[in-house]
Amino acid sequence: MVDCLNTIITTIEQPSAIIVVSAHWEAPYPTITSGSNPALIYDYNGFPKESYEIQYPCPGAPELANTIAECLNQAGFSAHLNGTRGFDHGLFVPLKMMYPAADIPCVQVSLIKSLDPAEHIQLGRALQGLADPSVLVIGSGFSFHNMQAFFRSGTNDEKAMNQAFEDWLLDTCSNPDLTEEDRHQRFIHWDSAPFARYCHPREEHLLPLHVCYGFAESPCTKTYELNILNQRASMYLWDTGS
Repeated sequence: MVDCLNTIITTIEQPSAIIVVSAHWEAPYPTITSGSNPALIYDYNGFPKESYEIQYPCPGAPELANTIAECLNQAGFSAHLNGTRGFDHGLFVPLKMMYPAADIPCVQVSLIKSLDPAEHIQLGRALQGLADPSVLVIGSGFSFHNMQAFFRSGTNDEKAMNQAFEDWLLDTCSNPDLTEEDRHQRFIHWDSAPFARYCHPREEHLLPLHVCYGFAESPCTKTYELNILNQRASMYLWDTGS
């Protein structure tokens, strides 16, 4: 994962600000961190002591948070600002690897508790209103998130199910021959993909990808395939220029 993230940052310009849509925050309405210096939320259990001492003192971006809220409200959402919530590990884990200096202002955006795929595509589409090519949007989740499967070696059948869903996801995100309507429908009906519910018993870790697709509405620019805890996984980059 570290190598993959380091490869990605060599292919993009350093952003002026970063928006992270985290799988680890759900709210009734899209909610945006708006504090100037958010603390970190160590929202995990059972890890070594050092994992609760991680620091990532990046600044918040209150003005950007307000602009995001305006974009979402104009698109029909009822966006909320939260000036006290900190950054969870969906933000500070990948960004500590990508931008360790912690000098880029960051904003975190929640998922919507409905977990409706169409709503999350629309959320990404609403972010197009930012119209700032220097802002990086990151969907922080996982293409495979069956927690029980991570902690066993896995049968050949389980590995085949993992791979089948990854193949479908890779094709959905990157196939230039798909129309955008077809791609859109695939994202909406993602749970009809091969072994979708084996790979995602609950969809919160997939939905940040829906937001990224909604922001781009095009085939992705680059794909990255990797192996994490003996499971196939993938990352996707859209270089939208906007």
